[in-house]
Amino acid sequence: MLTPKQYKLLQFIEKTLAEQKVSPSFEEMKDFMGLKSKSGIHRLVAGLEAKGYIRHLPNQARALEIIPHQPNISSFYGVSNDDSVALPLVGKIAAGYPIEAVATQDTISVPPQMMGLGEHYALVVEGDSMKDAGIMDGDTVIIRRANRANDGTIVVALVDGFEVTLKKWHMKGNSVALEPANPAYQTRIFSADRVEIQGILVGLMRQY
Repeated sequence: MLTPKQYKLLQFIEKTLAEQKVSPSFEEMKDFMGLKSKSGIHRLVAGLEAKGYIRHLPNQARALEIIPHQPNISSFYGVSNDDSVALPLVGKIAAGYPIEAVATQDTISVPPQMMGLGEHYALVVEGDSMKDAGIMDGDTVIIRRANRANDGTIVVALVDGFEVTLKKWHMKGNSVALEPANPAYQTRIFSADRVEIQGILVGLMRQY
């Protein structure tokens, strides 16, 4: 879990890379964070590296790289009212056979460090097909809106324009495989034109 300062710096690095195609200098990071010396930036950068969010590219100046972050969903976050973000809780999603999303008007408070840049929303999980990935029936998943994903990423997939499911995404030629994380369920194969990515899993919350 990132500290608020680590999260703020990560967002700045990601924004600078997106806009300028080069990572910010330590001086720029120091000024952005309002610190008096670069030693504090070195500690923050080292912390982000240790947690697997960024890495240095060898033999290059200003060469920080964001690591595409698949959340460690065995680590669950509590909700804090301090600086929390209200996300739309847009409905339910199947971690089993696909079901139609159920729209709601609710919101849920989420710690900002669970999210990166972009638009996010929350869904409640129904089913147990992703249990071996640590996603259980009744969990709330935090989703970043996206229409592309790396192979093996856990995504919200829209099937045939009306059914949604939470599965690992695999492209195989002109086919899409939606893979569960429970041996009781089979991987389902569709032609690529039948499946659309609607978001990528970035966090998970659970109530006990």
